[in-house]
Amino acid sequence: MNLNILYEDKEFLIVEKPVGMESQSARSFEPDMVSEVKRHIHTLSPKAGEPYVGVIHRLDKPVGGVMVYAKTKEAADSLSKQVSAHKMEKIYYAVVCGKPVENFGTYVDYLWKDGKNNSSKIVDKGIKDAKLAELSFKVVDKAEFQGEELSLMEIRLKTGRHHQIRVQMAGHGNPLWGDQKYNPRFQQKGTRTNVALYASSLTLSHPITGKKMPFSIKPKGEIFEPFTFLKGF
Repeated sequence: MNLNILYEDKEFLIVEKPVGMESQSARSFEPDMVSEVKRHIHTLSPKAGEPYVGVIHRLDKPVGGVMVYAKTKEAADSLSKQVSAHKMEKIYYAVVCGKPVENFGTYVDYLWKDGKNNSSKIVDKGIKDAKLAELSFKVVDKAEFQGEELSLMEIRLKTGRHHQIRVQMAGHGNPLWGDQKYNPRFQQKGTRTNVALYASSLTLSHPITGKKMPFSIKPKGEIFEPFTFLKGF
């Protein structure tokens, strides 16, 4: 495959992860982002041994968007610290069914991950292994698709939990379009859809110079096309 690389230097690269690809090393024979990035680095600069690729953050397999991968351990350490300190800003666009009660706000919940079923759910604070999940949202556009009212939401994560956006949106009454795991409408057998979620923007500080660097890309997928907000993106 041809990687869509938005930026690259000796320390890290910014790349667009396609929908349907694992963001880290996959256990199957299917392609994954780490393998593709390693292949790209080796092609540019063939050296003995396997290139180093540091995974800084993750995107769910059915979600596409902007990602950063480190090319050195020093860069990986710096970038990981930015994530832990919530200094790496990520903006997502999601298409949800219906319209949220409020046009903007914050959701604060506790999520519990079910490793057996690869899913998460909102639980009470006192539940063992429950983790705080917080995000802010803003409704930026509305549209109709296949006779259904949909809302385009801009979402900023304050924490990074398993399936966080998908779980919290569904839990608050507005599941994502196409989400076969958390939206009952798309759980029928034989249904094949992509989750209407895209990691559209990423802002970080360069791991060496400290310079603030923003990167963005327009959400891809048929479900995003009805929204005029994205026309001039």
